Amino acid sequence: MDIGRRNNVTVVGNPQGPTVVLAHGFGCDQNMWRLTVPALVEEYRVVLFDYVGSGRSDPSAFSADRYASLDGYARDVAEVCAALDLRDAVFVGHSVSAMIGVLAAALAPDRIGALVMVAPSPRYIDDDGYRGGFSAADIDELLESLESNYLGWSASMAPVIMGNPERPGLAAELTNSFCATDPDMARVFARATFLSDSRDDLKTVSVPTLVLECTRDVIAPREVGAFVHEAIPGSTLVTLDATGHCPHLSAPEATNEAITAFLASLR
Repeated sequence: MDIGRRNNVTVVGNPQGPTVVLAHGFGCDQNMWRLTVPALVEEYRVVLFDYVGSGRSDPSAFSADRYASLDGYARDVAEVCAALDLRDAVFVGHSVSAMIGVLAAALAPDRIGALVMVAPSPRYIDDDGYRGGFSAADIDELLESLESNYLGWSASMAPVIMGNPERPGLAAELTNSFCATDPDMARVFARATFLSDSRDDLKTVSVPTLVLECTRDVIAPREVGAFVHEAIPGSTLVTLDATGHCPHLSAPEATNEAITAFLASLR
């Protein structure tokens, strides 16, 4: 299998520099990192890709069975890293990709040497002693709406996820990204995302880790950032002066500054 074609892999930047892998969240694609790439390419080799079912990935590679859980997406990451023969790469994952990165690091420990988790959430549903931000009924309703009318769901949810109502262009971009995703494939990824529980997986992380949270994020409230930080020994928690769930788009300067400072600390 041509992994590069399957996942629409793109490699840019300094071929002699350390490698940074940028991984998008649900309903998005690698283009969502376009404001971060310029901050990295001079010093780092930057790898971007699309999960199968997203962006310009190969739709013929999609398998509902493989991608019914986050493990399937983590296998994609491990296979991309193997195809490029990466060693000690820094994996930067947005939203659900933060947890996919945790799983991928366990699958390919020699290939992923550090993690940057942008607005992560190991579990979206509230539990005893844990606030994920949603009740089980909330998630059931969200998935039912998504599965019955994906385009309508996209138009209504994107502004909520993005925040920043005074900047409607941001929500419009996310809406367009959602709407460009095949609805059947999106439904599978959505269930894998919003029904996941990766809290125990956080305990397996043994690499340097940066956790980035926003001051206001309805998808991953600050209690979640604190939980992730506490669960990963030695991790660094940075609270960005940003609103919404996509700080790499809404507050790229602050996001890039935090990421590049962490990368510099690893060298």
